[in-house]
Order: sequence, then structure tokens, then C-alpha cells
Amino acid sequence: MKITDIKVTHVNVPFDAPFWWTAGLYPGASKSIIEVETDAGIVGLGEAPWWHFGEVVEKEIKPALIGQDPLDLANAESLCVPAYQITANTGENASTVAFGAVELALWDIRGKAMDLPLYKLLGGAVRKAIPFTEYFSFRPAWRGQDGTATGGEMTPEAIVDYCLKMREQHGSTFFEGKLIQGDPELEIRTVRLLREALGPEAMIRLDSNMQWSLTTARWVLREIEAYNIRNYEDPVASFEEMAELRQHSRIPFSTHIPDLRRAVALGAPDSFVCNFAALGGIARTLKFVAACEAMGKGFWCYSNDLGIMTSAYLHVVAATHWITEPSQSLFRWQVGDVIKDGPFRQTNNVVHLPKGPGLGVDLDPAAMERWHRHFAENGPMSHFHDPAAPGRFRRLPLN
Repeated sequence: MKITDIKVTHVNVPFDAPFWWTAGLYPGASKSIIEVETDAGIVGLGEAPWWHFGEVVEKEIKPALIGQDPLDLANAESLCVPAYQITANTGENASTVAFGAVELALWDIRGKAMDLPLYKLLGGAVRKAIPFTEYFSFRPAWRGQDGTATGGEMTPEAIVDYCLKMREQHGSTFFEGKLIQGDPELEIRTVRLLREALGPEAMIRLDSNMQWSLTTARWVLREIEAYNIRNYEDPVASFEEMAELRQHSRIPFSTHIPDLRRAVALGAPDSFVCNFAALGGIARTLKFVAACEAMGKGFWCYSNDLGIMTSAYLHVVAATHWITEPSQSLFRWQVGDVIKDGPFRQTNNVVHLPKGPGLGVDLDPAAMERWHRHFAENGPMSHFHDPAAPGRFRRLPLN
């Protein structure tokens, strides 16, 4: 079997309402969908975490892989990605991420060729119901293209009401969110109200996207520690500051920056939250997770991904003992997906493994056309828009 073509399609999938994060309003996802075609008629699906990595796939990865064996992952990687020591030293890691998006498709091809789901290629399932958190955030009131009113959770009370609604409608008891307005007292009050409303058994995780200075973080974490916070992602801007903060708080920390050596040396953060393509693909992710296990560091999966990457998360978590914490999700806010029957949505905190060989998902041609047209007409979605200062990027920390 040989690779005959690699097709790259840029898509936008907006949220029903944007949410506030440290850099501004976050309106949705701009991704590149990868289709690796073979002379056997098998097509593998991949997903790049941001659209510009699809440009690298088109210009660099595709020419290198045409005519190659899609089942020979080591050969494919050697044709596309320099040694990690070099890319880490030079900052030229775009090829690693771009190849990681294609590598998902190569695993999908392997599963389809062998008529096996990905989790069986990885050794079998230790679980088939995969946990995810329900997300909350401050979101302005919004109207979709169909006129439907959404969002509007701009007070602690509205955040609490939203989470209670998710529990009532979907059985959600795992919650994670961003309380990002640059106001520490607002965060402290919101966390207190959430714990009082949700009760002692609900999981509450927080993510400040590095909005706090070390001084403010000491204060915030001291005040919320009594409310049994399961994890706080990137409360400050660096591993060194997290290590300093560790002296003042028992709350575990996580990060998106996959620097295991530094985390082990400093003692913080405690866990990594990563996109598989950003790590270089599924094979590299499995190695990274194994290293985390050896070093006592946790791991779970990223959010704001579409159905192809999410399916990869489902299969890998199903096959990996060490990933026990629920992964992040923004599923409830996604207004669509590129896969049939998407987006995935959790019930009673879990999403079940998709059926079928490989990743177990298929593209929805009408959805692909719709979301590609959205990209073509509007360009990629900006995650850095601050209505109070249009055209300017925010600076950290916010407080």
C-alpha cells in the first residue's frame, strides 16, 4: 500500500457563544482536516490543532510522503521531522506538530487496513467509558446565526446556574472552567458559590491561563483551598513560579507545556494536558505518557478539538491505564463538527468509544463544505480579540 495524496481542508467551527480567556474572547476553532489517500482505497483522517499547521502539511509533509508506505510510521517520521533535540533548540517545531496531525491519519489507515479499532492496535481497552469535564466560563450574551440566544454567564450566580443546568440535563458532576476577568475576589466568590451549590462530591477544576501574578495567586489559592479544588491549570506564568506557589498551596497544578524534565526537576506542575498532534502524534504521546507514569506526573487530554482528534483521545485513554483523570471538553458549546453524528457530547460525565475500525469516525461531506466555507469567507477565528482594546494584545498577568 502506498500514499497517493494528502488533502488539507481548513475549517472554522464556532461556539454558540465566545468565552473569556486571558487573551480576550475565544470564539471557536480553526482547524485543518487531513485526508491521507492510498492506492488501496483506504483514506485516513487527521486533524491539526490550528489551521496554519495544515499549511506545513501541504507544503512540506505531503511532498515527502507521496509514494510511501502508510504503515511504516518510523520511515514516515524520519522523512518529515528532524531530531527533537534540534527542533527544541531552534524553535522549529512546526514540522513536529504538522506530522503529528498526519500521523493520526496513518494510525486510522492501519486500523482500517486490519479491520480493528485503534484501541485494539494499542493493546486493548482498560475502560470503554471515557470521562470528560463539563466546561464553564464567563460568556457574554450572544445570538447565533439562527437568532438563538446563548451565553450570558457573566456573574458568579449565572455560572452556578449553568453548572446546575448541566447536572440536571446531562448528569454532569465533573466541572472545569475559567473565571478570567482579572478580579481575584470574583474568582474566590464564584468558587465558593459553586462548591456550595454543587455539593462536596462534585469535581471542580480551574484554569486561569496564567492570568495571576505570583503574589495574587498566593492569595487566591489560599482562599479557595478550602473548597476542594481538584486541579488548577497554569495559575501563574512559569514552572518556576508554580514551584514557588507549591510552597503555599496543596492544590495540584497542570499545564499545556510538555516539559517533563523541568517539571520533575522543579517539583511542579503535577500534570500535563496535551493535544496529541502537538506532541508529535499518537506514538510520541504514548512515550510521553509512559515517561509521565515513571516520573509520577499525571496526564489528560486537551479541549477545543473536533471529532477526529477527540476520537483519538477516546481510543488512547481507553487503552492507557495511567490516564485516569477526566479530560477537558468544550463539546457542549460547539455548534457543529466535521464528522458524522458529531460533535461528541458526554452523558453522566462520559463519552463511549466509537465503533468501527481505525478512529471509528467518518467525515460528513455537507458539514465539511459548510465549515470550510465559513473559513474561506471569514478567515481563521481570532482568540485574541479584546472589545475594550481592539487590535491590541493583552499583556500578562491581568492581576
